Amino acid sequence: MSTAEAFPADAEPARPGPSSGSSGSSGSSGSSGSPGDPSSEPSAGASVDPATGPGLLDVLGVAAVLLDAEGRIALWSPQAEELFGYTADDALGRYAAELLVDEEHLGVVLSLFEKVMAGGGPWAGAFPVRHKDGSTRPTEFRNMRLEDREGSLYALGIASDQATLRRVERDLALSMRLVAQSPIGLAVLDPELRYVLVNPALERINGLPATRHIGRRVHEALPRLDAASIEAAMREVLATGRPQLDRFITGRTPADPDRDHAWSISLYRLDDPAGRPLGVAVSVVDVTEQHKTSMAVALARQRLALIADASVRIGTTLDLWVTARELGEVAVPQLADLATIDVLDAILTGDHPPGAPTDETVRFRALAVKAARSTPATRAADPVGSIARYDATRVVTQCVQSARPVLVAHVTADEMGSVARDATAATLLVEAGLHSYLAVPLIARGEVIGAMGLQRTDNPLPFDQDDVLLASELAARAAVCIDNARWYQKQRHAALTLQRHLLPHHPTPTPGLEIAYRYQPAAAAGEVGGDWFDVIPLPDDKTALVVGDVMGSGINAAATMGQLRTAARTLAELDLDPAAVLTRLDHTTTGLGHTMATCVIAVYDPHRNQCRIATAGHLPPVRTSPGRPPELLDLPTGAPLGVGGVPFEATALDLGVGDQLVLYTDGLVETRDEDIDVRMHVLTALLDDPGRPLEETCDLLLDELRQPDDRDDVALLIARTRPVSETPRE
Repeated sequence: MSTAEAFPADAEPARPGPSSGSSGSSGSSGSSGSPGDPSSEPSAGASVDPATGPGLLDVLGVAAVLLDAEGRIALWSPQAEELFGYTADDALGRYAAELLVDEEHLGVVLSLFEKVMAGGGPWAGAFPVRHKDGSTRPTEFRNMRLEDREGSLYALGIASDQATLRRVERDLALSMRLVAQSPIGLAVLDPELRYVLVNPALERINGLPATRHIGRRVHEALPRLDAASIEAAMREVLATGRPQLDRFITGRTPADPDRDHAWSISLYRLDDPAGRPLGVAVSVVDVTEQHKTSMAVALARQRLALIADASVRIGTTLDLWVTARELGEVAVPQLADLATIDVLDAILTGDHPPGAPTDETVRFRALAVKAARSTPATRAADPVGSIARYDATRVVTQCVQSARPVLVAHVTADEMGSVARDATAATLLVEAGLHSYLAVPLIARGEVIGAMGLQRTDNPLPFDQDDVLLASELAARAAVCIDNARWYQKQRHAALTLQRHLLPHHPTPTPGLEIAYRYQPAAAAGEVGGDWFDVIPLPDDKTALVVGDVMGSGINAAATMGQLRTAARTLAELDLDPAAVLTRLDHTTTGLGHTMATCVIAVYDPHRNQCRIATAGHLPPVRTSPGRPPELLDLPTGAPLGVGGVPFEATALDLGVGDQLVLYTDGLVETRDEDIDVRMHVLTALLDDPGRPLEETCDLLLDELRQPDDRDDVALLIARTRPVSETPRE
């Protein structure tokens, strides 16, 4: 057969292909090596992967056919059998045209074969090949001339099913276009974690061309990212094959070197068809704006939570100092690293005109200082309780005079003097790292009562307008609580002043009695004012002992108490029986309006060693005698004063020398969490030593029975009998 018979005539025109390189075009020997040639074996230093499995060539089903110069089939690969259906026995030694080509295609193919064998270069194209089953298969061919050591020429044909090849080409083209045009940053790194592919989107995200990525690792290409954690995650993905999705990272890239960005990255391993790892694929999405939005939402929630927390934590008491301290504890460290709360001294003294202060200098009293940690800035603040006078150059003065917040977002060296109280404090603030300051007025009921100063030393962010709004909200809520505490404190002071003025200061020594007494106001300002006691000298060396409790509290209760004490003293001095005194006192109380009170009156005659006692709804006195246990006196209770029309009854009681009567108001024994019978038992148990000095007994009862937060005041009166001759003279 001639060379013209080797290929069919009616084939597609030749067209260049990916494999139409220089191999075999010159016809030089050794360009590809022949089968079994040692030169075709890999060198000793080459990397050989012995793993087996389907690869790209297997997917394509590439077949190899070798023709001699006459067009006879000299070599036939197993893939050729799969592609064309002919076994090696069917094909070897036969002319290719006879086996594979229809007559109608011979004309075109013969000329192409002659051109290849004449050294005219390789040919690539497609033409229909006759299959063993009689059908025609479109096949993609790559043909080239080979020459062995003896100068013999051969034609090598590499073939693949055209439909399979077109599908792979489409998939590859689609993949590359998707990678190139994807708005998501995509990269592939090899098993050594070096970039081998970077798409344009990632070039834009990182601000680096692909050439600045390829061959480099993450920390080499992007040193301002947390490359160590990223590469550790990549190694884990390579080792386990488990993808890691939506990892959140932040940092800076050359695309925007002066601003932090946030990215969501996903990592997954790339495997070949045999399951061997080719590297790690990375997808990168810039989520900076979403991150800012989520941060803003989180910050808004945090601010709302802080305001809600302030509503619960500020104003738990009516103590001015405690309320100021609570404000500082809410502001630090959520809003500031250090907070100071100062109130205008004129507000506390009551010596101030309405509205904001207009004087050139303003006097402040420091109520609280709260710091997140021990810092020189704490020593720079005014000590709690101290008074400081600041002129109009100080930020805090400007704040209260304008009744508006004053923000110094970035405190410079020149501005430090307007923040600090003096040069020494300014040095301490510089040492502490103060860089941002905010002063917010405390305004209650339209009146400026003080200021809250906020400092940032550890927090690197300066105060902004959002912080101003938050601080103003906190200050507004706290100012009302502080002002309430101030008014209650003022009311408490007025009630106490009136109460102490109306109570006896130094009762006159009376014949046959040793007297001790205590008055202790309630912890709460509004509960002061209703309890009293009195020791009234009577004719014939007799003495009237009175303890009473006006229901109610505050200044009104104190004023009512003064009226009843005066009436009781006047009636007792008429030397009336205690029951008669209570009857007339009940009439007086009824005339005062909606007023009620309890009272106990005991009149002691030292010459007869007898005491007559009457009560009006009051707790029973306790009697102690040497050698006998203390006892609660069993007396007719009577109705409280002010009920009206209820008779009172006096009881005679013989007392020996050394006997004691303990008269008290309910604030001594009543509590919210214990039964009154239990408390009365505790009271009598504490009085088991009738020989104890009376002053010590008073202190013991108050120490053991009173709590720091008791909301009722206490009047306590203890009388011990003694011979008339031992009564001291004035």
